[in-house]
Amino acid sequence: MKSQYKSTVTLPNDRDVVVVRAFNAPRTLVFDAWTKPALIQRWMLGPPGWTMPVCEMDVRPGGTFKWRWRSEESGAEFGFTGEFREVVRPSRIVHLERYEPGDVGGEMGEALVTSELTEKSGVTTQTMTIHYESKAVRDAALKTGMTDGMEMSFQKLDELLATG
Repeated sequence: MKSQYKSTVTLPNDRDVVVVRAFNAPRTLVFDAWTKPALIQRWMLGPPGWTMPVCEMDVRPGGTFKWRWRSEESGAEFGFTGEFREVVRPSRIVHLERYEPGDVGGEMGEALVTSELTEKSGVTTQTMTIHYESKAVRDAALKTGMTDGMEMSFQKLDELLATG
């Protein structure tokens, strides 16, 4: 089932990327999809042919996470590690993340990611602000195609949410 929604991406200043995406589901379900490893591993996959063999999360302020993706075709890997700064169920998640390039890409430093979830008439809108250390780091991240990969994952999340 193709979603009626698509991400919008804006660059409000030299260091931020803002991604807004709606989901046809209550925000408690969207929040769970972002905070439960077994669910994340089903949708946060990006392009076809990638899996997420590592998804470890301690979802609480001060808790850490480790995400790692693998290309089934080439065996290439990359990931993120980080720390949760704020967790307010079901409306807000703030975390610091560090890209671990593995076989894909180069150093991109840290980013502070703030996700806000609002719900109206059963539709949840997520506003994600990704704040980078510098314009150069932000631009390097954008050149990886990250927002296209995010939208591919969000389409998988749409499917997961539709199944309850």
